[in-house]
Amino acid sequence: MSGIVLAVPGDIDLPTGGYGYDRRLLAEWREMGIAARHLALPSSFPDPTPGDLAETGRLILSQPFDVALLIDGLAYGAFPESIAAGLAGRVVALVHHPLGLETGLSPERARALLAREAAALRHASAVIATSPTTKRILVADFGLAEDRITVALPGVDRASRARGSSGGSPLALLAVGSLVPRKGYDVLISALASLKDRNWRLTIIGASDRAPDTTRALQAQIEAAGLEGQILLAGAVSENILAEAYDKADLFVMPSLFEGYGMVLTEALARALPILCTTGGAAAETAPNAAALKVPPGDIAAFAEMLGKLIDDRALREGMANAAWAAAGDLPRWRDTATIVAQTCRKVM
Repeated sequence: MSGIVLAVPGDIDLPTGGYGYDRRLLAEWREMGIAARHLALPSSFPDPTPGDLAETGRLILSQPFDVALLIDGLAYGAFPESIAAGLAGRVVALVHHPLGLETGLSPERARALLAREAAALRHASAVIATSPTTKRILVADFGLAEDRITVALPGVDRASRARGSSGGSPLALLAVGSLVPRKGYDVLISALASLKDRNWRLTIIGASDRAPDTTRALQAQIEAAGLEGQILLAGAVSENILAEAYDKADLFVMPSLFEGYGMVLTEALARALPILCTTGGAAAETAPNAAALKVPPGDIAAFAEMLGKLIDDRALREGMANAAWAAAGDLPRWRDTATIVAQTCRKVM
């Protein structure tokens, strides 16, 4: 194998967990001395035009035969089977979470995406899943053999313990993730509306342009609840500002309906933040029980109850923070992740 080509649709610098995973693979491989490069595919995936599919085929087939082709699932999962079959024996598929499990899809659209991704994955030489949960889904629902799937958990950087808000300030709640239906921010806002008499402030950091209708609906929901002074939709921010937000937070909240892994949860653990999250997808396993309270996805009443408990009970938060700090020492590092993926690519070639 002379190297690895990581094919990713659209702008690899977008502030999402999946693209962050891809960026860190490339960065780690450079430091490890592994020849690796990024191949930019059309941005229309997972809904490519016929022209974009033709361009995708041209780009991939033009790669040397002695490189490993690692294709991000946002593109590969949407490949027609004819294209996937033409690449059989050359591709390692990287699956963050199945495309058809995205929230907000019509039943027909979800079924079509799941069927297309299952067909494409049958032709991949190997599959990288970013969590054991995703691997179980691929085995149970997509019919893939377990030995074809390698789990490469996202890594996490070492970080300083969060200092939290200053004395007398509102309790600082932090949520991180793009404003898309799957993140469940409407559930979080509804839960907080019943706690508006408590002394708290929520900052939601995440791209606001991926689902404009969702962003507008959340803004309207905040205004209708009279929470403009307590909830800030901060949009996408720089890494420095994000790190500062983690440092000043007292409690991390994640109301997602489904997660393929939940990288923000491990980032919160690395800063010793207590967590309130759902059990949607892999989130139930990503955050250890001692550091996180967990409720069913979409359950407003349960989320409000646990939020109120955490806001009111400082001793509970401190105990969970200590558990998070202890768990952070066992989290995988990005070098571990990059090594696992590179080894899988080598085996295929």
